[in-house]
Amino acid sequence: MSLKVGLVGLPNAGKSTLFIALTKIAVPAENYPFCTIDPNVGVVPVPDERLAQLDAISKSKKIIPTTIEFVDIAGLVKGASKGEGLGNKFLSHIREVDAIALVLRAFKDPNVIHVHGQVDPNEDREVLAVELALADLQTITSSLSRTKAKLKSGDSAEVTAQINVLEKLKVALEQNQPARNVVLTADEEKYRAELYLLTAKPLLTVYNVDEGQTGSTNNASDISLCAKIEAELAALTDDERAEYMAALGVKASGLDQLITAAYSALNLITFFTTGPKETRAWTVPQGTLAPQAAGVIHSDFEAAFIRAEVMSALDFIALGGELACHNAGKLRVEGKTYAIQDGDICHFRVGV
Repeated sequence: MSLKVGLVGLPNAGKSTLFIALTKIAVPAENYPFCTIDPNVGVVPVPDERLAQLDAISKSKKIIPTTIEFVDIAGLVKGASKGEGLGNKFLSHIREVDAIALVLRAFKDPNVIHVHGQVDPNEDREVLAVELALADLQTITSSLSRTKAKLKSGDSAEVTAQINVLEKLKVALEQNQPARNVVLTADEEKYRAELYLLTAKPLLTVYNVDEGQTGSTNNASDISLCAKIEAELAALTDDERAEYMAALGVKASGLDQLITAAYSALNLITFFTTGPKETRAWTVPQGTLAPQAAGVIHSDFEAAFIRAEVMSALDFIALGGELACHNAGKLRVEGKTYAIQDGDICHFRVGV
């Protein structure tokens, strides 16, 4: 499944530098607004130490991690929702992603201009939040107008239900609440999903700080990193990177934390297949049932699903392989109603 996280921020917040570090793709990162106009897209592997541990036992010919796409979207400015700068074009790019990572400038550098003249990540966050909310209000207002017009041809229960949802979303946005905070029933959720609202998307916050100021935050969806250091780390070999990180006293790079947080924000889990041919990680939403997980591997497998033979990656690693799991009673058979768990190793049995 294709998953996209958009890097969104004001000009010169360090988005393109962060993108370079994330993807190791050389894109412009110059010191002027709108350096990035068309979005750059890079596919990034999700770090998972279990892959190497599974491979060590299975002795696979190759390892295939699960991935996320990061999209470097050009800098927004105040008034973007009204078309200021290149606002409308930029906002359309954001609608195409599954989650948003707000990149906020917290570093001080007199040689890098700030569009508002001063470094204040809280103010920048407010500017971005307002622009996203105003864009959503425009979307909802237009949708309300079109939907209410349908009532003239006869009162429809479905049209009325849709109007009720739109009104709830409009009230929330007018009260400075993002659309994601509006509690809806499962039946109502489809109307919100059809709108592709910016403030309905999962949100991460990335503070781009000065060297020596990185560290943990109080919120799992907040990441503090130094894009400059992350770019330096990305250019090193694995051994050099490990040595540099040890010198910095960190176990996981800021990029790894960002990728993992993005994966979590999208409510995703990982299951594995492993054997001599390959050890591979697969991405599914939490709560995915076994037949649908089988369908991720091959579209025909969902309809032809018979059963799943499942064991935990932790048991597989601790005991030393599938046979040991079987002998220890850790290999079980699951049916169509089984919800895949993070870390499951699955062998799907399907009909022909």
